[in-house]
Amino acid sequence: MNRAARRALRAAAAAAGATALLLAAGPVGATAVPRLADGAPRVEVPGPEDGTVAGSGHVRVTSPGRAASGARLSDAARAADGKVTKAVDNGPSADRLDVVVVGDGYTAAELDRFHSDTLAKWAEITAVEPYATYRNLFNVWTVDAVSHDSGVTGDPDRDTVRDTALGSYFWCEDIERLLCIDEEKVDSYVEKAPDADLVIVLANSAKYGGAGYNERSATLGYEGISTASAGNAKSGQVAIHETGHSLGKLADEYFYPDTPGYEKYEGPEPADSNTSTLTADRMAAARTKWHRWLGEPSPDGGTVGAYEGGGYYTTGLFRPTDNSLMRVLGKPFNLPGTEAMIAGFYQHAKPVSALTPTGRVLRLPQRAKVSVPRLTGADGRQLDVRWHLDGRELKRFAGRTNVAVAELWLTDLRTHRLSVTVEDRTPAVRDPETAAFLRTTLTWKVRL
Repeated sequence: MNRAARRALRAAAAAAGATALLLAAGPVGATAVPRLADGAPRVEVPGPEDGTVAGSGHVRVTSPGRAASGARLSDAARAADGKVTKAVDNGPSADRLDVVVVGDGYTAAELDRFHSDTLAKWAEITAVEPYATYRNLFNVWTVDAVSHDSGVTGDPDRDTVRDTALGSYFWCEDIERLLCIDEEKVDSYVEKAPDADLVIVLANSAKYGGAGYNERSATLGYEGISTASAGNAKSGQVAIHETGHSLGKLADEYFYPDTPGYEKYEGPEPADSNTSTLTADRMAAARTKWHRWLGEPSPDGGTVGAYEGGGYYTTGLFRPTDNSLMRVLGKPFNLPGTEAMIAGFYQHAKPVSALTPTGRVLRLPQRAKVSVPRLTGADGRQLDVRWHLDGRELKRFAGRTNVAVAELWLTDLRTHRLSVTVEDRTPAVRDPETAAFLRTTLTWKVRL
């Protein structure tokens, strides 16, 4: 996302923050939650390593990480600190979803491994749909945060204390697998990158753990922070689950059996797209929520319906499928979840970038050139590219990414309008309002 959009988002966030009500801690949906008066963030706890449940609810972090001041770093280490690298380049930030990865617990001598760990973790994420199909909508940036010590606090045990740049630590709020950070210090590194739509903090550790800071940043505008251990594969699954909240705005689909206060949901219809008070029949009749997917086979197994239990409650709320990634680690997103994730991608990315500036008149022998990201799904489907001259489709140019003025066969001296529309006609999106975000048109003036 470009800086102008980022500034507008910051201003909107600041205005919203001035009037937001303070909410008490407790299970809620996936939307942004205001901080408590003391500034304590609300984070999601990953499920146990030996289980399959994706999460264990949320806690307020009352003890933030204690980042190193940098005073103990050598001159060479301080010189390396804060270096920004574009690790994955798929186009201009204005048209791509920018992921910023910051490492913690990496010394100056370990920065090459941090870069390798970043690419390995990104490969884990993009092996999961819909990331696998849409990986070329993303840029990935690394920001080097140099730590005095290698590793992070709480690894291998709670008595281990390490001096690190971001203050990452296990045993956050006395939960061994909860990996918390110093958010202010993270932001001091994130803002060095050109743009950030999503932030991942990689801890130099093989210990299982992570955390989801899924509140939108009020200062930098990014959607959230996922923390993960670089050397633990299951920790990568936690990070993907957390992006279901931050990018897809999805609710958790797990629930708390035999837990007082969560036996039955009796509140209003949730705003989240993947939980509902409605049974399948009532949902179909009301034509709401995931009604377009009812009865369809889902990639996480079974068919889409209304399965009771979700949003932390054992009864009273329904989820689309039995075991999607929003409930169980290692599973795919279900069909409604996939649609929500694609919608989240296109909130930040566009299906086309102008290589020829659109603000000028093109003449012979100039060309209108665009860049269209290639989709990488197993079905081989690509984005639809169509050109128009004064509103009339030029079918002979379908699929092309450049058109010369000479090819337009202009016969007069008038100024004409040449446009290209690029659209993602994915069958994974059935909501018409969402589909509208999957289309972008660029226009040039052309003449002889």
